[in-house]
Order: sequence, then C-alpha cells, then structure tokens
Amino acid sequence: MFDHIGFGATDLARSKAFFLAALAPLGVTVAMEGPYGVGLGRNGKPSLWLSATTEKPARLHIAIAAETRAQVDAFYRAALAAGGKDNGPPGVRAHYHPDYYGAFVIGPDGHNVEAVCHKPERFASS
Repeated sequence: MFDHIGFGATDLARSKAFFLAALAPLGVTVAMEGPYGVGLGRNGKPSLWLSATTEKPARLHIAIAAETRAQVDAFYRAALAAGGKDNGPPGVRAHYHPDYYGAFVIGPDGHNVEAVCHKPERFASS
C-alpha cells in the first residue's frame, strides 16, 4: 500500500543485484538510477529506493505484492540464489488470514524481505 520506500545499503551494488534477482519474478526492474541511488519498481515507476550508506540500519520488513503463488515461490528461489537467507519458506500463513501466502528472506543488510499473495489458491495459481 506504500507509494515507495527507501533505505540505505552498506554495499549498494550487492543490494541492487540481490533485489533485482530476488524481485525479478515479481516483474521488478531498475526504474531510475543516479548518484542518489537506484529506484526499483514495476512499469518504470520506482517503489523501492536503495542508497549508499556507511550506517548499518535497523532491520526493516518490506513486503512486495505478488499476483500469484507461483510468483511467491519464484521470488523465494531467486532470493536464495542471489545470496538471501531463509526466513520462512513459501506457504500459507493462516494466522494473518486464510489466503495469506508468503515467503521471507533476509537480504544483504539484514532486512526481512517478503513476497506475498493475498488471493485464494483457486485465483492465485496461474
């Protein structure tokens, strides 16, 4: 529900590579890039901003909407392949609501990154 979110990365190139690989299954690409950092998003609109910092920020939880459960699964595989650490494999999290299907990984700076699909399985499997 956010327009965009930004946070610092202690290794901007590493974080950029991680998020591009992890979020590629969700249709996320580089939308803007310059000396201020890199904006990632869908359809040319930056939604996630990464900027270089020497500070180690507090952990952040960011959840990216997925259209299908298959996208959540693909995000999880891509994020792990990009160097992310497992923080919860793909699956239903019924304690949130019956159709909450998410996967969690820890990114390069310790941020908890999630892909989530809120659709019932019959509408979210293609």
